[in-house]
Amino acid sequence: MARIAGVDLPNKHVDIALTYIYGLGRTSARKICETTKIDPSKKINDLSNDEINELRKVIENDYKVEGRLRSEIALNIKRLMDIGCYRGLRHRRGLPVNGQRTRTNARTRKGKRKTVANKKKA
Repeated sequence: MARIAGVDLPNKHVDIALTYIYGLGRTSARKICETTKIDPSKKINDLSNDEINELRKVIENDYKVEGRLRSEIALNIKRLMDIGCYRGLRHRRGLPVNGQRTRTNARTRKGKRKTVANKKKA
């Protein structure tokens, strides 16, 4: 099993297996295969050590993946919260950031419903 960027890649086609690395999607995986001249339909276990090292080198030099990418995203969100912009406030309150409605839906961001009891009529 090949290990690239701290991730054990499954024995699948190279272009699919590379998507298991955080920060790489299908398009960038195909571009990496193109750059390294590795057949994307080849399985990971069929790759030689030289090919794996070549993949590793291209990913390390040209792409921000895994820990570096996660920390950059976290710092970007922290910066938004520190400067107090609208998006930062939405992050701080745990509400949707990109203009979605919150009267209904938005349960993923807001969490479990907090029911409010009705007042009794006297």
